[in-house]
Amino acid sequence: MGAVEESGDGERAAAAARVFADLLEATHLSRPDDLARAMAAKATPLGIQDLVLYLVDYGQTALIPLAGPARPVLRIDGTLGGRAFVTSSIYESDAARADLRRLWIPLIDGTERLGVMEVTVPLTSGEVPRDLLTYCERYAHLAAGQVVAKSAYGDAFELARRRQPMSVAAELQWTLLPPLTFATRGLVVAGVLEPCYTAGGDTFDYAVNDSTAHLAVFDAMGHGLSAARVAAVTISAYRNARRQLLDLDGTYALIDAILREEFRGERFATGVVAQLDLDNGLLRWVNAGHPPPLVLRGGKLVKMLQLRPSTPLGVPFGKSPVAVGEEALEPGDRVLLYTDGVTEARTGAGEFFTAERLAEFLERQAAAGLPTPETLRRLQHAILRHHEGQLQDDATALLVEWRRDSELAMLPQTVDPDPA
Repeated sequence: MGAVEESGDGERAAAAARVFADLLEATHLSRPDDLARAMAAKATPLGIQDLVLYLVDYGQTALIPLAGPARPVLRIDGTLGGRAFVTSSIYESDAARADLRRLWIPLIDGTERLGVMEVTVPLTSGEVPRDLLTYCERYAHLAAGQVVAKSAYGDAFELARRRQPMSVAAELQWTLLPPLTFATRGLVVAGVLEPCYTAGGDTFDYAVNDSTAHLAVFDAMGHGLSAARVAAVTISAYRNARRQLLDLDGTYALIDAILREEFRGERFATGVVAQLDLDNGLLRWVNAGHPPPLVLRGGKLVKMLQLRPSTPLGVPFGKSPVAVGEEALEPGDRVLLYTDGVTEARTGAGEFFTAERLAEFLERQAAAGLPTPETLRRLQHAILRHHEGQLQDDATALLVEWRRDSELAMLPQTVDPDPA
């Protein structure tokens, strides 16, 4: 079938339906390595040419091309593809011929940013037809879903995303982490884990069940694989407690008991376990010897959620009754859970990042109006810069936004052609 270039909306819609159906049929028996080529081949009836999928690397500094037309690695900062990734927006640029246009489209699974898709499409009356632009965005959405689905069956996507070797401890941690971003109406959750290739003891988790968001950040004692083992048991116990529908007291008790039984008091973890009622904004939490969460409102730090800390999880002595804190959030509030590796990151001269500096950074990002996961990406790089590229401890953060309408900025947006 030839490209649909000068068709009416109905003909292009029919071609798009066939394109999507053919791709879905082709992926039943496909390998992960086949995806990029299949996406490119199946798109041609819509006039889409030179399709390339790029995946973001673990350090979130570059976009790595998969199989397809030869393309260089793209830096996120300073490239049009990177701008599409950062802003979740579709950008246009000139192509090799005047009757063609190049598009940069974010690869987003739900609201999880995976990379970008580059395509070349035909123009009609000097513009990309609006319906074709929509089909390209939907095709990128389908590609993102296929990347997530097929990643369980091979290592092609993992290998593409790695720009340096990953430690066994980090391998374990990334296997257990949830997606870095989730959003639904009235809620955004975004996390970051650094150093991404050697992380050991830090981890986070979340789940949204009915009208409750379950949130947790943990910091396991030690470094490397030993700490990763403690973190893995801690996360597994937390999920088990959550799926037993235990309250916060019960969750603390179960995790504590499992760690004491498994490690005989020789290993422990600090952490914050929280529940947010999505209907009324009531945040309840338990602090097990961990840094207090921060609350930002209107771009300003308004509160550190101080609470009598409970004994770290897995410590067999000094137990006291578990304290459960409560805070009524206001629409638009942001809550940050983090590990001490964030605020204790130091320069060579010994200068700490500090909670105050962390709050100031988040305030500046809020003023910039960037999507929530971009705030976390920039925080990741700010911590690394502060520590001159070498962290001495893991640094993990989980940012939660309630009724801020920020989830809308994370959906693919169409913007005007790049003025350059």
